[in-house]
Amino acid sequence: MTLEKRSKDDKLQKLPPMRYFWWGLLSTILASLAWLKLQPLYYTASIVLPPNNQKDPARDTLQLKHIFHHGVGPEQYLIHKRLDVTPQYLSKHQAYFATLNEDLQIESNEVSDWPKIHHGKNPFDIKLPFKQQQNKARRLKERNIPGFIDTYLEYARSVNGDASILDRINLEWVDDDVSVPNMTDRDTVVSLATIASNAYVRFPKDDDEKKKSDWIDVGGWGPDEENHDVNFGWDHDGLRGHIFVSEDNKTVVIGIKGTSGAGLPGGGSDETQGNDKTNDNLLFSCCCARVGYLWTTVCDCYEKTYTCNQECLEKELRRKDRYYEAVLDIYKNVTKLYPPETTEIWVTGHSLGGALASLLGRTYGLPAVAVEAPGEMLASKRLHLPSPPGLPKHLEHIWHIGNTADPIYMGVCNGASSSCSLAGYAMETACHTGYQCVYDVVTDKGWRVNLLNHRIHTVIDEIILTYNETAKCVEQAPCRDCFNWRFV
Repeated sequence: MTLEKRSKDDKLQKLPPMRYFWWGLLSTILASLAWLKLQPLYYTASIVLPPNNQKDPARDTLQLKHIFHHGVGPEQYLIHKRLDVTPQYLSKHQAYFATLNEDLQIESNEVSDWPKIHHGKNPFDIKLPFKQQQNKARRLKERNIPGFIDTYLEYARSVNGDASILDRINLEWVDDDVSVPNMTDRDTVVSLATIASNAYVRFPKDDDEKKKSDWIDVGGWGPDEENHDVNFGWDHDGLRGHIFVSEDNKTVVIGIKGTSGAGLPGGGSDETQGNDKTNDNLLFSCCCARVGYLWTTVCDCYEKTYTCNQECLEKELRRKDRYYEAVLDIYKNVTKLYPPETTEIWVTGHSLGGALASLLGRTYGLPAVAVEAPGEMLASKRLHLPSPPGLPKHLEHIWHIGNTADPIYMGVCNGASSSCSLAGYAMETACHTGYQCVYDVVTDKGWRVNLLNHRIHTVIDEIILTYNETAKCVEQAPCRDCFNWRFV
């Protein structure tokens, strides 16, 4: 054997068998996989992250805290009462609220308008979620100075709203940073509509309520020998506002009660229906509900065929015993509890309550959400509500939620054979201010125009909650009410 061949054989003998190589490779792979498998467990056990308890700063809840009742009419308008919905009050009336929840479920399709989605929940302690967003609002700098708005409105009426004269006042407008409702969030829209519905809920009828011992005087009225037994609160003529407050007390929503009365679906029938009808006919008719010679008018401004006295109409709207003045007083008393300098105040309402919410919002520059409200543009002009010159639409914070199958919102509930006319309501206006957020249920669902589609629980349960997104809010198209009337 040669030396070269022997050297080669020695090298071959020193090399390990191939099976050792493959075993080594396999062991390395398995060890790597095991390390990767155990690594998350090891680090999870070693590093424990604290739970994320941070709250979404844009989301909060609202709860009923107060109820205001403002009397209207020649004998009642000085009466203004407040009920505080405290834990003690809820405990005192616990038995009534248990019965109320059952009644609301039974009556939901008859006279009650408490939404089905809230069945089983107490309207007096329900918590409603909402989202807000920041925006700019252009409004009067001195709007919260006592007497300023009233003086301006009275002067504007005295000069018949002449813009050339009013411009000389040089009102000072400011662009404020404000919090407004997020109208693209469905929960927020449902909550605001629920607050509007809440204002219809019946009140306890026990001995304490009959004596009105839970109510606090907040107006200039005091009992005396002549009117010591006047009935306040839930049962008598007047305007009601339900005040919902956020957990941090920084957001307040005023829910204004809408129309109650036989013939119009809304909140059943109660003793406010007489004044509700009067104010409906005053706000939403062309001339004091002068529809025909058989109609009883609500004011004496009619002169002759399709001719009406404009100054007379404006005086009627500003009377102290009318709803517009009452809603201003409710707002003023709310600001005594929640100063507008430190609190965001919104307003909402359904039907008549929605129109009043819009008028109040425009008066003080407040965000307002009206649900199925009749056209209130004509009333806004007759009241000469302040409007900043050249107001960009993105600074407009009034939203009207409606549906195309509601004849009142669409302005078609008029004419001799209409349901509104047969019930004694002259609903002749169709034009709204602000943004219109309209659900086209006639096209999307094949609904027919029907007065039942004006009901607040129908809007919540069968419209808003059945759409994946909220209605798109757009500007009101050019619109004019009562074009065939002359106002002199």
